[in-house]
Amino acid sequence: MANLYWLNQIQPHDRSLVGNKALYLSQVLQKGFPVVPGFVVSARVLQQFLETIDWSEPLFADLPHSSLRLDIENPRQLQAIAQRLRQSIEAPTLPTDCLAEITDAMQQLQTPVIVLRPSLFVKTTSRTTATEAIANGRSSALFDIQVCRATEAELAQGLKRLWAQLFRAKSLFYWQRLGIQLQQVKLAVLVQPLRSAIASGTVQRLGNTLQVQATAGLGMAIDWGEVSPDVYKVHASSGIVQAQQLGKRTIVYQVAETATVNVGAASDEAVRSSYMTPLLPHAHLPLLQAYLLNETQQVEFALNEAQLGALVQLVRAVVATFNQATVLEWTFCEEQGCSPQFYLTQLITPATRQPYPLLDSSAQVMVRPDRAVPPDSEPLVAEPPVAVADRVLLLAGLAAAPGQVIGKARVIALGEAIDTLMPGTILIAEMLPPHWLLSIKQAAGLVLEQGSMTSHSAIIAREVGVPAVLAATHATQQIQTGELILVDGDRGNVYRLVDQLQAEEAEATLPMTLPTETPRSANRPPLLTKLMVNLSQPQTLEMIAALPIDGIGLLRGELLAIAALDYQHPLQWVHSGRSAALVERLAIRISQFAAALAPRPVFYRSLDLRSHEARGLIGGEVVPIEVNPTLGLHGTFSYCLDPTLFDLELAALAQVQATYTNIHLLLPFVRTVEEFAFCRERVQAAGLMRHSQFQLWIMAEVPSVLFLLPDYVSAGVQGIAIGTNDLTQLLLGVDRDHALLASSFKARHPAVKAAIARLIEQAIQLGIPCSICGQAPSQDPELVADLVHWGITSISVDPGAVEATYWAIAQAEQQLLLGRVRD
Repeated sequence: MANLYWLNQIQPHDRSLVGNKALYLSQVLQKGFPVVPGFVVSARVLQQFLETIDWSEPLFADLPHSSLRLDIENPRQLQAIAQRLRQSIEAPTLPTDCLAEITDAMQQLQTPVIVLRPSLFVKTTSRTTATEAIANGRSSALFDIQVCRATEAELAQGLKRLWAQLFRAKSLFYWQRLGIQLQQVKLAVLVQPLRSAIASGTVQRLGNTLQVQATAGLGMAIDWGEVSPDVYKVHASSGIVQAQQLGKRTIVYQVAETATVNVGAASDEAVRSSYMTPLLPHAHLPLLQAYLLNETQQVEFALNEAQLGALVQLVRAVVATFNQATVLEWTFCEEQGCSPQFYLTQLITPATRQPYPLLDSSAQVMVRPDRAVPPDSEPLVAEPPVAVADRVLLLAGLAAAPGQVIGKARVIALGEAIDTLMPGTILIAEMLPPHWLLSIKQAAGLVLEQGSMTSHSAIIAREVGVPAVLAATHATQQIQTGELILVDGDRGNVYRLVDQLQAEEAEATLPMTLPTETPRSANRPPLLTKLMVNLSQPQTLEMIAALPIDGIGLLRGELLAIAALDYQHPLQWVHSGRSAALVERLAIRISQFAAALAPRPVFYRSLDLRSHEARGLIGGEVVPIEVNPTLGLHGTFSYCLDPTLFDLELAALAQVQATYTNIHLLLPFVRTVEEFAFCRERVQAAGLMRHSQFQLWIMAEVPSVLFLLPDYVSAGVQGIAIGTNDLTQLLLGVDRDHALLASSFKARHPAVKAAIARLIEQAIQLGIPCSICGQAPSQDPELVADLVHWGITSISVDPGAVEATYWAIAQAEQQLLLGRVRD
């Protein structure tokens, strides 16, 4: 069996030895597309090398074939074992014959500098989104590239350093948490020349749009979050540039001058000479050097019109050939004596055939005891929150989403594009407009200057398990991009880690879980009250699979649609003649939830787009500006003004209903019985009510429902879902999104509790089910007990609150039963 594979010779059956990254790149090359040449040091070489090491510790004696079961809940022990493993791998010399073969191949590349990249294959029959996302190329969370001179000694050391990263604490934690044994992880190394570049970046396919990111120089500057790239949105079919936005950058990375002395030196020097003063080389990759841009260069796009056109033409050809391609990485560089040319450096395919972009499906990075570890995890979660390093308390705000996380900060301005975040990044911003909301899933943590416990930012953060602190005044001024900070979402605090050595050690252990009590799932008592979950993102379906839930009590249509419709306002699709495509996309996305929960019910809440949120979407400028959006043109009143979008939603639900009969409809922010009657007629015309299982409910969140519920039921309402967020703000006159009013926004206020109790009482009298799906029960176990005593039919909470709510319901039902027995 071969030890080395050239990219132009790899075949599909070589996948387990060369890894997915190298396999996909080889397929691109063999179809005639420009790819930086290179070869792969197969996973077999690593296995052979491990077998030659004289392991001094019994724990490692059978390492190549051992599952290496460790106590991943003990951070100090895990870190110590990982360090000894890495030292044992980096110290020995490579076998002479193997090293000679690799060196000979390297010399054929005729380059002074090489880059070593990991290429993984995970040998398991249990294909999960997490394992496939890592194996399909998104492995930067676990591995760092190695850049070295093309000498035998540096090549050998670079290989060992990269191999040793498989045994980092965070890597050991990651695979063991996923139930993947080390011998199932096949690590190959892709070896390629590295030359200075005119520009580099990525292209992501989002439906019929190609989103190009570009920066001057090498693409590491984007990967490390040290520049904000230029962003171009291009129509995939026509190649027409629809929009472009200049990034923010003061530096570019190139190969250091001292590294290029022979082959390629002239062309590299030509690239470097166009930049300003050289800065210090990169701290960990000294062969990379940063150059300072002057003011003129900072306001120039990385690609001119002709270059962008050439790149788009290349990408369109690749996509036509490889339909599953989701993300392409590219570089634009000049070979000696040749004109500059685009080269592809990576092709990423989606982990599943689900219709959402790979970058949207990735980064739930928070690790909770009741959740599977998601892909590209990079943060540390530890208790106590400051045990890993000295720290300074920077900010205090609202503890909006639980958990603690350490990561590198990235401060985002409102006009800046954040379609892609490096794994492990903590997002710092003033606020998140709607088209930014899905970036929460890519972040390790979230710190906002604005927002409340019930804002969409907080809701999504809790749903996908990202620790968040909101209402943190002056966060964007007090935190700098690149700083290592700790976000404590349990207490609402943000810390700066000040001991750099300890901070680096903490970062090396990412991710870690909080110590937890042993789950009590084995002896769960049955519940009379139904426990359901609030969702909006398909990525959370995998996380809730094992939870003791009876269905989805709230599927938020507007948040679901933002991702499904490529961050565009639904009217943008209608006005551009894409109504049928809109229906198809919504139907596919809703079907994912119906299929995952069947036969349990899924209550889909139709679109409730408020003007101040909708205007932030692409095409949202058609929405009029309102002085008071909360009391403005949204909810079912907007359907009465223009039923176009509502009818399209109903058509999507009808498509879903043809396959799944567990889908039901919740109407949002219903103000009057007349609005409900109008909607019911359209629901009936769409054919949804022909199925006897289908139910049409309303959200009980406008206080008038307290006085009109009998009339609603007479008009055909089959159930109500109490929305505590809007009900609370309308009863108390408190803006739910106003940070300074957060202390006055209390769902436990006597007026709010009285209203909830009255709604439950009326529902019982009228013979209809009553659910509650606001944020209040997720955050208040005492309210859960009250709801059970009042006779609530079901309680729907955030995924992270399911376990606690289950036992709160069980305790309340037991007390209620004991009370009745005593009576």
